[in-house]
Amino acid sequence: MKYFGAHVSAEHGVEYAPLNAHAIGAKGFALFTKNQKQWFCPPLGEESIEKFRENCRKFGYDAAAILPHDSYLINLGHPDDTSLTRSRNSFVKEMQRCAQLGLDRLNFHPGSHLREIGEEACLDRIAASVNYALEKTEGVTAVIENTAGQGSNLGYRFEQLAYIIDRVEDKSRVGVCIDTCHAGAAGYALETAEDCERTFAEFDRVIGFRYLKGMHLNDMLKPTGSRIDRHRNLGEGTLGETVFRYIAADPRFDNLPLILETPEEEKWPDEILRLRSWAGEGDEG
Repeated sequence: MKYFGAHVSAEHGVEYAPLNAHAIGAKGFALFTKNQKQWFCPPLGEESIEKFRENCRKFGYDAAAILPHDSYLINLGHPDDTSLTRSRNSFVKEMQRCAQLGLDRLNFHPGSHLREIGEEACLDRIAASVNYALEKTEGVTAVIENTAGQGSNLGYRFEQLAYIIDRVEDKSRVGVCIDTCHAGAAGYALETAEDCERTFAEFDRVIGFRYLKGMHLNDMLKPTGSRIDRHRNLGEGTLGETVFRYIAADPRFDNLPLILETPEEEKWPDEILRLRSWAGEGDEG
């Protein structure tokens, strides 16, 4: 089975995320466990934790179907030591929140050099940050998301993700999330079935499917290689439907959270139905 879903709202409490996912027909979901635009991180209440777990049980969402996302403020490759420490400590708290909720992975953007240090030095800081977080937590995998390469963001090449993984000490607790829009923007062609074969063969050669812990399924506004991160709904951008049909039909993507971050949320139920149909799990397409 494929856990098609979307990044749903956790407004008013994390316990509402499973309800919002169920309402759109999702088999998996993503969420923020705190306000993603603030450093402040109030502790999770015991009632919210128990209701979240109860709602996940009620609607059949186990940890393998859920891909929480960390704060946008965190930069695990920050060139300034004080800012880096703040990001690291915030990341640890978010991993601890995931553990409280019974979740086994946390998706994050690797980091940015801000044009103040070299790329390799920044990648080394990111890897050291992951090691720092894993030493202080248990049971949660750090899932590195590929980026579009916009601005000074790193992680847009598979080799950069592999560089980080190579330097993580506990490789049982590190993985990757591939965002289709980001991959295309970074220059990995996905428009045709042949493109998909080449790109995912390269992914497997450089990183390996054993590290894939989730995906973000997004079409993109700009052409391949633009390095511009602008999402579009499935089939409404420059990628088209082929890559999403390919992922839906390929068993290498089974048993993973496959998460929509497309901009028109009212289309999510239809997009999930289409994905399920392409995977042979539904009747409508």
